[in-house]
Amino acid sequence: MTPMERILWNKLRAKRFYGLKFRRQVPIQSYVADFAFLEQRVIVELDGSGHDLAWKSDWIRDQKLKELGFHILRFHNFQIKDSLPWVLQEIAKACSLSLKGEGKGEG
Repeated sequence: MTPMERILWNKLRAKRFYGLKFRRQVPIQSYVADFAFLEQRVIVELDGSGHDLAWKSDWIRDQKLKELGFHILRFHNFQIKDSLPWVLQEIAKACSLSLKGEGKGEG
């Protein structure tokens, strides 16, 4: 894992994030998702600088996964470093959670 993946995984793993069961490096057909909450079909992808050149293949991949019913969230590494609370809020929204709702928080 990259350093930014480790930071995010530390927040998502072991049901630390609102008690949700996230998995990492999840095979879905011929793709591997960085992180996934399969119950709500949410995929979280982290992109480093190399992804800037792979936008076309990322777009095709995302379309295929959307066809399978997945919601894909893409974040750049700098967003993990500079805006982690916002990233976690976006993930919570995608997982149909209210940050003021029940369950344990991400903290």
